[in-house]
Amino acid sequence: MARVALCQPRRLYNILNQYRRFPRLSEPNYLCLLDARTQREYYESHIITARRIEQSPTGEYLVPDYEELRCVRYCVVYDNDTSSLDCCDNGKKEEEKDAEEGTAVRYARSLEWFTRNPVLVLRGGYKHFSACYHFLGTQKLFWMPQELDNLQLYPVEILEGKLYMGNFKQACDKKIQKDLKIKAQVNISEEPATLFAEGDNYLHISVPDAIEADLFSSFATISHFIDAQLEHGAVLVFSKLGISRSSTATMAYLIHSHQFSLRKAWYYVLECKTNVIPHRGFVKQLLDWETKVYGMTLTDFSALNY
Repeated sequence: MARVALCQPRRLYNILNQYRRFPRLSEPNYLCLLDARTQREYYESHIITARRIEQSPTGEYLVPDYEELRCVRYCVVYDNDTSSLDCCDNGKKEEEKDAEEGTAVRYARSLEWFTRNPVLVLRGGYKHFSACYHFLGTQKLFWMPQELDNLQLYPVEILEGKLYMGNFKQACDKKIQKDLKIKAQVNISEEPATLFAEGDNYLHISVPDAIEADLFSSFATISHFIDAQLEHGAVLVFSKLGISRSSTATMAYLIHSHQFSLRKAWYYVLECKTNVIPHRGFVKQLLDWETKVYGMTLTDFSALNY
């Protein structure tokens, strides 16, 4: 049996914005997102691709297709504002606990018998998620496969409301910049971006994605730039595909400014964006950077499962 766990809004945002060749939302066994609010609330607005939980004529919540639940990678349930899995005092009667427990938690506990992975309950519910990511709300009820294939995804969120990591196309999208309140960009690709082509809020480190390319000498510049810009708003770090160079720069920043070891930075960024893979030359430079920042080597290469 799986278990029930809380899901931070940032994690669900990143789950929604994963891609391989196409957005992962188009994969049938990737995400089962369930809305446990009232019908009126659901029709007014819900998180993109969410389905409303169905009820029987007697008011009991129905379990979705068993086969789907067994295979799905993420099963996320949300109501309006649940913030805890257990908000009751130990001395209260069981029926009083059930009455106080959020709808999302009760429903999630009925699903954990059918899933291989933990059933996630969105912390803060739709109320908090929509306050942070209003642009991921919709009234759309049905999605055609082609629509999901062509979704414009957002950069993943590294630090809540502060640091994002994406690709060149996302960096040049005006709506994305506005929605995420991006005030500065770090471009780790050879081509200049079109929106922030000049000024103190734009840093361009022109580096090819090649084994002999040098990013190490720019790690300090990148880190100091991000720290300075975060005082004024959100920062986007990007490269052409958002997989190798941008992730390398992001890890270097976390090592420098947030006391991460390379191992911790590696798995933290990998959790935010599951297809990142700095090439081997950049990994060696990150190992050297960790040694320079801390005066010792903290991470063994084998610990990265590269």
